[in-house]
Parts: sequence; structure tokens; C-alpha cells
Amino acid sequence: MLNIRRIPISALAGILVTLLFVLAAIFTPWIAPYPDAAIVGDVWAPASAAHWLGTDNLGRDLLTRLLYGARITLFIAFLATVLSFTLGASLGFSAAVVGGWFDELLSRFVDLIMSIPTLIFALVVLSVLPSTTLTLILVMGVLDSTRVFRISRAVAVDINVMDFVEAAKLRGEGRLWIIFREILPNALSPLVAELGLRFIFAILFLSALSFLGLGVQPPNSDWGGMVKDNKEGIVFGIPAALLPAAAISVLAISVNLVADWILNRTTDLKGGRGNG
Repeated sequence: MLNIRRIPISALAGILVTLLFVLAAIFTPWIAPYPDAAIVGDVWAPASAAHWLGTDNLGRDLLTRLLYGARITLFIAFLATVLSFTLGASLGFSAAVVGGWFDELLSRFVDLIMSIPTLIFALVVLSVLPSTTLTLILVMGVLDSTRVFRISRAVAVDINVMDFVEAAKLRGEGRLWIIFREILPNALSPLVAELGLRFIFAILFLSALSFLGLGVQPPNSDWGGMVKDNKEGIVFGIPAALLPAAAISVLAISVNLVADWILNRTTDLKGGRGNG
């Protein structure tokens, strides 16, 4: 059982900050002071009692936009990460267990996709497809699944030659049993640590696409779109574009702290078992 007192302060801070972002995104309709797209003040008005963070380039409340932006950003990034891990891990484990021409074909195809810069690939695809939330999730998930494939295959190849897997093969267990009952439980720890890093990559990737105009489309907006909409104000000393950028940075740091702790804890547990 996990003892909260044994969690490092950095990891505990990361967990709390990440949880705060998630709760804010979930309860946005109840805690946001104004409707999402409502124009409630002057353009780039300073912070006041009515608008705690000021207003944006159209006179919309910045705090409200940040909350709704967090909702959209986390929703798309989460689904894209789930898709990438489901697709990438399934194919990676299958390639390691089946081997032969199947492994070679998948590995070379993934190498081909990864040889193209991800952002350029996404821009080309999104420029010809409808700019919808589903399209964003599919494009981000499929492109990121190549990284998950490489990691899951590398982990599965090492596990696949261990004694307990060989024993399962001698018992006549099928490939699905070996993948889901033998390999997956033993590969879960490194994949969970990688999950946090992939989630942050999805947020940064989505923000970059929105900043370039091919991400979340108006009137909805994510944090990257908010930076794009308010970037002109930086010249005049208006911090409207810096607030969503700071939110991206804080969330990235907090999730990375949690991911590093999970990875270090996994390494320590393996070391303890090895010494035993």
C-alpha cells in the first residue's frame, strides 16, 4: 500500500498541481465566472474585481477562457494519449511476440513515419482534413503511437525471452494470453511512467497546432489558441498571452515530476527484488 509520507515533496507537489488542473477542467461550467465566449469588458482590460485576470483581445474574461481552455486541452490530450497507447502498445507487444516478417514490416513502417518531422506531418494532414476535434485526436494519437510502439516493443522483447513466458509457451498458451497475462503486467510500470511524458507531449503538440491555426477552431479555444489570439498584446506589456503559456508550463512540470517519481520508484522496486 502506498504511504503518502514516503512520497517526495516534488512528486507530491506534482500530484496536487495536476489534480488541481484536472478538477478545474471537470468543474469548469460551475466555477467559471462568465460564459465561455461572452464579451464582458473592454479589450485587454487589466485585472480587477470583476475580472481577476483581466480580459483578452475581444473583451472576454481571461479566467473563464483559461478554465474552458484547460477543459478542451486536457480532453483532447487525454483521448489522444489513450489512443496512442492503445494502438502503439498493442502493435508493439504483437510485434515482439509474433516476430519474423510481421515484426520487420511494422518496425520499418514505424521508422518511415518517424523519419518525417511530426509537426510537419500533422500540418500536412490537417490542412486537407476537416478541422474537427475527432480529426485532431486521431491525427495526434496515430502519430504519437509510433513512439509508444518503439518503447513497448523494446520492453516486450526483453520480457518475451524470460523463463515464465517460455513456460507459458510450453503450456500451450496462445499469443493473446502471453501478451495480456504475461507481458502486459510486467511492462505496465515503464509504460505508466511514459504515459505522463506522452500526455505532456500531446498538450504541447496540440498547443503548437492551435498556435499555427490548425488546432482547436473558434469560438472554442485551447491554451495554444489563447496564446495565438493575444500574442500582439505582449508588445504593449499586456500579459494575456503569457497566462495560458504559464499554464502549459506549470502543467508540464507537474506531470513530469509525477512521471519521474513513478519511474524512479519502479527502478527502486526492481533493484530491491534483484538484491533479494
